[in-house]
Amino acid sequence: MLRVSYEAVLKLVSVAALVPDVRQALISGLMCPPRGHHELGSANADGAFLIMPAWRPGGALGVKIATAFPRNHDRGHPFIQGEFLLFDGATGTPVASIDGRALTLLRTAAVSAVAADLLAPPAAETLLMVGTGALAPHLIAGHLSIRKYAEVLVWGRDPGKAASLARQLRQDGIEATAADDLQRAARHADVICSATSSQTPLIRGAWLKPRAHLDLVGSFQPWMRESDDDCVRGALVVTDTLGALAESGDLLDPVTRGVLARERVFLLEEMLRRGPLTQDLGVSVFKSVGVATSDLAAAEHIYARMIETSQRAGRAAIASGS
Repeated sequence: MLRVSYEAVLKLVSVAALVPDVRQALISGLMCPPRGHHELGSANADGAFLIMPAWRPGGALGVKIATAFPRNHDRGHPFIQGEFLLFDGATGTPVASIDGRALTLLRTAAVSAVAADLLAPPAAETLLMVGTGALAPHLIAGHLSIRKYAEVLVWGRDPGKAASLARQLRQDGIEATAADDLQRAARHADVICSATSSQTPLIRGAWLKPRAHLDLVGSFQPWMRESDDDCVRGALVVTDTLGALAESGDLLDPVTRGVLARERVFLLEEMLRRGPLTQDLGVSVFKSVGVATSDLAAAEHIYARMIETSQRAGRAAIASGS
């Protein structure tokens, strides 16, 4: 069985390359039973244990087993850790074990890009990244793969980390600036992407432009919130799974209080099947918590690239006589 490490995944695959495969997976009817999401409680640092299977009828199948421990930021360990096992669909034989953290970083960013391609203003000029963790550069890369933003703003609770990420982005040729005032940056942005572990709202609906797109990534537990109720009040709200209504405080809280009706929350895969949106959307909100179909699409892509790279290296070795 092939093992693909964290470093190998990030070297082999870009977010932009994953976007078409992830989009197709979301609309093509892959099988995806409800994921196992188990809250571990305070005895396990308020972590969560996730089991996410998916399979392609007549094709590959796989499962991601992952942990999400919010307090790991303070312990020097990654927030998300895990492994994806990929199996041959004809024989059930395990063919690859892929680092789950790297796969999750890339596929999460790819799903956000797919959603923004559908929902974000076509002429968006300013992207605001709220959060400076491991996901942030991948999310920015995803958004830049579908909109040509004139500027990227980065805000973090630690100004030093925001400045560091902006500097890294500039070295990669991206016009990025650290923002010191979140409200001012949010009012200026056309698209806001947020990936934090905040338990209280950071982003206020009163700050959003009339045609803003809000990409909420961080909240995956009921007590976690990145946005206030006004962000979803009257907005077009889309999610990657209706499980988010119970798992994420960003949707659970406003639904519980009657601010947001359950029937006004739409699935991304259904929206994609309808085709491009032509009407003025007003404010749009995409809330992701992760779906196994996108994991499987990413795993298949990574595995194919690994095989291709190995074969190319083998041919080169033969040609050189080594």
